[in-house]
Formats: sequence, C-alpha cells, structure tokens
Amino acid sequence: MHSSSLRSTLTDVGFTVDAIDALWGTEAAAALHRGHRLPAIRAIEGRTDPLAALARLLVLGIPVPAANLPELDGLVRIDGGIAHPLLDVRPYDFTDATGPASWFIASDLGETALGHKIPEGHVLGIGGASLTLSGLMIGRPVASVLDLGTGCGIQAMHAARHAARVVATDISARALELTALNLELNAIDGVELRLGSLYEPVAGERFDRIVSNPPFVITPRTEGVPSYEYRDGGMVGDALVEHVIRGAEDHLTSGGIAQLLGNWEYRDGVEGIDSGLDRVRDWVAQTGLDAWVVERELQDPALYAETWIRDGGTRPGTAEFERLYAAWLDDFEARGVTGIGFGYITLRRPLFPGTPRLRRVERITHALGSGLGSSIAASLDAWDWLSVRSDAELAAACLTVASDVTEERHYWPGDEHPAVITLRQGGGFAREVQAGTALAAVVGASDGELTIGQICDAVAQLLEVDGNELLVEIIAEVRELVFTGLLVP
Repeated sequence: MHSSSLRSTLTDVGFTVDAIDALWGTEAAAALHRGHRLPAIRAIEGRTDPLAALARLLVLGIPVPAANLPELDGLVRIDGGIAHPLLDVRPYDFTDATGPASWFIASDLGETALGHKIPEGHVLGIGGASLTLSGLMIGRPVASVLDLGTGCGIQAMHAARHAARVVATDISARALELTALNLELNAIDGVELRLGSLYEPVAGERFDRIVSNPPFVITPRTEGVPSYEYRDGGMVGDALVEHVIRGAEDHLTSGGIAQLLGNWEYRDGVEGIDSGLDRVRDWVAQTGLDAWVVERELQDPALYAETWIRDGGTRPGTAEFERLYAAWLDDFEARGVTGIGFGYITLRRPLFPGTPRLRRVERITHALGSGLGSSIAASLDAWDWLSVRSDAELAAACLTVASDVTEERHYWPGDEHPAVITLRQGGGFAREVQAGTALAAVVGASDGELTIGQICDAVAQLLEVDGNELLVEIIAEVRELVFTGLLVP
C-alpha cells in the first residue's frame, strides 16, 4: 500500500491522539506513558471496532484478528488470520510557530511488543528528549537545516515546516528507512537523507540551523555492554557531546544557530559545584561561537546507570542487571565521575566576528513554560541589542514590561513595606526574579514612555536616594531582565 493510502486509512478510522486517549482514558494513557500497557489493555477488552483494533495492534503491540482491521500493508504480518505488528505507529499532535499539525510516527517495536530486549539497532519513536528538542527549536524561516542523528526523523520533519531544505543524517541505515517512511506517510517534502556518522556526511557544507538529539548517553566501552545506536555514540564519557559542539562551528553559516541536547560529566578533583558545566564552558571556549548552556538535571552515577540499563530492557534483580550495573559504576569510577548533567545547548556563529561573545551557563531545574523556541530566539536578539550598548546607552533606552510578567509581594503582618518582591515570567523559561524595592519600581514604571534613567530619577526621589547611585546599582539587573525577556526594548 502506498503511504498516502495508508495515511488516509488511519485518518478515516479516526486514529488520532484525542480518540486514543478517550478510548482507554487518562489513567491508562498515563500508565502507558510510563511504559505499562495493562491498564489500556483492560480498558478496551472485548472491543473489536477498527479504532480499538488499530490501537491494540499499533500502539500496544498486540496481535489482533486481521478481519477487524483495514488494509495495512507494510505495517503488519498476517499469519493464520492474525495480524502481527511490524512497527509501532502512533498519532502525534503539536502546535508550533507555523500552527497546529497532526502526524503519524512509525518506529521499531518496543520490548513489550517484541517479548524480549530491544536489539542494538532499535530505532526509537518519539520520547521525552525528542519532544524537548522540538519544543526548543527556533521556528523562524531559514534556507537550510541539518538534523544530526535523525533517528525516526521527527526533528527533520519539524524543521521542514520552516526550512526550504533539510538534510537528515544518521549512522543507522534502519533509522533512515523509517525516516523515509515517516516523511512519505506525512507527505513532507524537502528532506534529504544521508548515511554516516555525525558531520561526516556533510563535510564542507554549512547550514542556517543545526538540530541534534545525538546519541549522548554515557556508556561503558566494555565488552558485553550493549551499544544501542539510538543512544550510544561509541565514544568514551561525554566526548560525543564535545565533538558535536566543536564541529558545529565549521557547519554553521554566519548567524547560524545550533540547538542540541547532551550529557556532561562532573568529576573528582575539579573545584566547585559547577565542574560539569565548566567542562561545557571549556568546550565552547575553544570555538568562536556564542554559547548558552542550560542544565536541567543532575544525576548521581548510580541513578544514571540504573536508568539506562532499564531503558535497554534489563530488569533490576537479575544477574544481567547486576553485571551491567557493575560495568557502569566501574567506568564512572575510573574517570572519577561524581555526577552527570543533562541539558540544552544553543550555539551561534556570529554575524560579525568582532562583537562580544555570548557565553552563558546556568542551571534551571523548575518547570518551564511554553514557547521556549521563541523565547530563545528573543534572548539572542536581546543579546545583540545589549552587546552594542553601554550602560549609559541602556539608561537612555525606553523599555516595556513583557506581557507575561506578573509581580508578587509578601509582607510581614502589620508591615507596610514588602519583605519579598518576586517578578514572575509566565512563559518561556518561567523565571522568578527576587527584586528589591527600587528594581521593582523601575520595572513597574517601564511602559515605553520614559527612559530607564528618567525612571530611576523619579524612583530615587520617592526613596530619597541619589538617582545616579540608584542607576549604577540596578543597571546590571536591568540588563539581565532584558536578556531574559522580562523587559523588552
């Protein structure tokens, strides 16, 4: 069956995210998200309608009578009147800068459907990391995008919505086969597929954007430890992430932006709690790129090992789990690893080499808001605006408070002055800024009519302090609020 016919078949049956969630309910959907399908199986027990049959077959991976199904050539194997799934296929809904869209995403069957551990060449479907990266992606129109390590093709498909041309690479021929299927299944054009490791298939080429959810998982280089292509780049420790960062400079156009996910190691003998982030800072320092690194999570070696051993289908309490656990811990101990960070990295090749470099490294662990891609783009714009303005020029600028910013004040009982003032950002990185009385007053008065200097003079009169001294005191905080999007030029 041609993919367009297959797409029509799935659409006609009503194989959508909302329909499937309604089919087995929110509790079963949540359990399925955690990797447990039994509640969903129980919820649709006895149902033979086409939607239930498709969900049982393509989402839960359970064979069903072929008579209950529409034609699904290429997705099933028929044996004795029973249809067995060949692929996991799920509907996927999202909204980006271009608008809402609905796709079908095919990937390899998971361990539950297979009845055994996944093979090392397994091609993963949409997971938490891929959703994170697609949410970070800057959606402004560009001529070209490179998707480095495309997997099932989800990032390339997202990129094709705002790029005239996309090149998707992967070391796995199987991954490129499934990417090709997903592109055809969703009628997406303009994506070129190339086989090879990391930047090798695009040697000498440059792109306006690079997106990558690379195989960054730190895996022991020990015999007998599975090397899953979708997560293991074959290098020692966090060297793969360093390689992707260093290589980006040679493959970005002027002003081009790379966005990737990664792990980095914290090691013994390195002073300071931010030693892992300092490693990333050192990697980007060897380039001429702007860099903004956000660490979202920090795991200890034992938890990290447990997470990824289970991810491969090996269950705790078995001899195999203990053997792999020991290999992971031995590997970390050999390098003095005390923790593993995970986060986002944004890189940019400057338009003008002489301008100041953005080198920002931070840890943000709270829940984030929506519109991260737009927020990242706006902060890069704000950096360009700020980097060419002295403090005096910033003081002469008129700023406005972003529309998603609110203020919260806490008072001690009976006290007329607030003990704590918090500025809250509703979207993007959802930052909370503890502001003093003066800064809160300046932000509150920033409506685009008066300059920051004029506002400081007025606030200083109210507080009975010197206006110039107040300006000197808060100008760095104002600069930070502009970069983070709470104040807008």
